[in-house]
Amino acid sequence: MLDQINRLMETVPGTFGLYYHNLITGEKLAINADRPFLAASVIKLPVLMAVMQEIHEGRLHPTDTLGLVREEKVPSCGALFYMDDPQKVTLKDLYTLMIILSDNTAANRLMGLVGMERINQVIAGAGLRHTRLNRFLFDAEAQRQGKENTFSPADAGLLLEGVYQGTFVSPAMSREANEILLLQQLKNKLRALIPRRVPIAHKTGEDSDMTHDVGIVYARQPFILCLASNDTEVIAAEEAIRHIALVCYQHALR
Repeated sequence: MLDQINRLMETVPGTFGLYYHNLITGEKLAINADRPFLAASVIKLPVLMAVMQEIHEGRLHPTDTLGLVREEKVPSCGALFYMDDPQKVTLKDLYTLMIILSDNTAANRLMGLVGMERINQVIAGAGLRHTRLNRFLFDAEAQRQGKENTFSPADAGLLLEGVYQGTFVSPAMSREANEILLLQQLKNKLRALIPRRVPIAHKTGEDSDMTHDVGIVYARQPFILCLASNDTEVIAAEEAIRHIALVCYQHALR
């Protein structure tokens, strides 16, 4: 498996990272797994964890209703940007759309609601070493100041292991997080070559020179696979992600 993965990685310019963990055998593989990557929309996974922590502790409730105005909306991905004003949505609407459609407006609304400081406290408390929320999405001024959101493949793997093991905040929150991740609608990477009968709970991220996908593949032997790329050619990187996912799936069938 390692030789096949290395050959596929060699086709991709820039920096590529991988974290693999077979949840039955315990087999692991890490390549640049503890290296910080610019996160793009993968940062929404720890934001989900922070929101669910607030729900678990009673400060928020999934049926809480929030208003949205045009000034709060940012472009794709997502649906909320294109919907008529004024809007009222539930907290659950926001965190579901943030994951399954990677809705940037939903993510920013949740970041503002919970607060960056609190989100970073939850991130640190979860033991994530290279993950940090430093700015809202589509905040050009913060970006000019060099503020970027970061993650590592190993950090994403730790969160997903929590989802699988029932420690992503709590057993109930873990089940709900898994159900939402299984509804992911962006399916051109991890999902693309693996048979449709195999559930995959995952979160994507992409920008002009980066593309990621991190998830739980519920194969005969379920496994975590987190793939990240920065300073890359996105088409080539996504082709490699698709084929690496297939290699890992076929390995889990042995």
